[in-house]
Amino acid sequence: MGSLKSLAEAYWPHLAFILGLAAGGTAAVHAAMTKHDVRAAIGWVGICLMSPLVGPFFYLIAGINRVRQEHISEERNRSLQDYFANPDLPEADIGDLGAPQFTSLRVLGDRVSRFPLRDDNRIQILRGGDEAYPAMIEAIEQAQKSVALQSYIFDNDRAGRAFVDALSRAHERGVEIRVLIDAVGSKYSHPPIIRLLRKQGIPCALFMTNPLGFMRMPYANLRSHRKILVIDGCTAFTGGMNIREGFVTDYAGEDTAIDTHFRVDGPVVLQLVAVFAHDWAYTTKEILPYQTWSCDAWRVPGPCAPARCIRSGPDRYLVGTHNMLLGALAVAQKHIRIQSPYFLPDQVLMGAINTAARRGIIVDIVIPGRNNLRLINYAMTAQLDQIIRTGCRVWRSRGNFNHSKLITIDGAWSYVGSSNLDPRSLRLNFELDMEIYSRETAGEIERLIEHEIENATLVSLESLAATPFRKRLRNRIIWLASPYL
Repeated sequence: MGSLKSLAEAYWPHLAFILGLAAGGTAAVHAAMTKHDVRAAIGWVGICLMSPLVGPFFYLIAGINRVRQEHISEERNRSLQDYFANPDLPEADIGDLGAPQFTSLRVLGDRVSRFPLRDDNRIQILRGGDEAYPAMIEAIEQAQKSVALQSYIFDNDRAGRAFVDALSRAHERGVEIRVLIDAVGSKYSHPPIIRLLRKQGIPCALFMTNPLGFMRMPYANLRSHRKILVIDGCTAFTGGMNIREGFVTDYAGEDTAIDTHFRVDGPVVLQLVAVFAHDWAYTTKEILPYQTWSCDAWRVPGPCAPARCIRSGPDRYLVGTHNMLLGALAVAQKHIRIQSPYFLPDQVLMGAINTAARRGIIVDIVIPGRNNLRLINYAMTAQLDQIIRTGCRVWRSRGNFNHSKLITIDGAWSYVGSSNLDPRSLRLNFELDMEIYSRETAGEIERLIEHEIENATLVSLESLAATPFRKRLRNRIIWLASPYL
């Protein structure tokens, strides 16, 4: 025993070197063989080899995609089949749009999303918390059998507690309630709202809390960014807005943030609740009965629109939104309008945007003049010249921060939801968006974007070049880390 101890003391540097080499080499090989993005592969291989002890541990926590292997497969789980199979609902006809390019876009959606395109949906636009929160709370108050709520951020503030009060009253009426909050997003307020929900006896859970099974920590690199509220399986709310008082004028005053949310009535609601049921089952292992959480008949006042949900995330739906946007940009014939709070497209998506502009398509991109994430703003600014040089028009809106995520193509097709145009949303987050084939809806969204443009500043190459060198250098350095922001 003494000789072994003395050998260990004498040769511990060599043993540590061999251990680090084995751990770093193993992790580097795993990253090289499993990563599909060359930048991610290079980054992780470099971290594992340059820091052979700390690097593999960091890769174990944040680099391995366990979700792709463990996320519940709908095909194998018959308990969830009812949410996805409903042959009685007819698929939508988009012939009224009168534009042949949308036929190919619809085919793309059929292949990217498992959900079919459904007709007879009423889409109502809600501006900010002043319109969205009262409508959502009123819907909860009117719930008869079930309420499903999923959010990235659900703050423990005056706005959040108003939702908890409404959920508590519904719970007391015997309504089945489930609340799912992202583990990272829940930490934006302290104490987290989930404590209050549990105190009220409301069934709730945190998404991606404990990925390693033995470490009480959130999987910070993979987040559920989805926003869903479904009432009785018949009415839903979705979009890009979290639950926090910063979106309410009575609370935030002159600093109120702007966002766009959507009330949905019609068959596409079944797709929204299907996504929630899937995420809830993955998180808690509880299967939600179809009869309680869905409905098969909708009384929808016109006008109606074909729509479907598009899921994306680090599971079997990886780059779903990325693929949809590439297809939409490719079929555009006249005008592309994009509004995004965090505009950091990768080179493939940026190439598609630039190609559209070179084809003569008018491309308007609206980003905030005031951003709530300073580093993102620096990185965005660093690459704007790549967009402007090809003829795209980039507008920095004035006024309060706008968190809306809106895209329209040729005044007929819209893409709305939770996805930002940045690497995190496009590859790492669990996101949920809707494609909508409707000139009425696209027209409303275009008017919102045009209103922003009317009060915006056009970014030019000259204005970018006039930025002091130290700031341009800072922006480029931050931009280098943009895949990890």
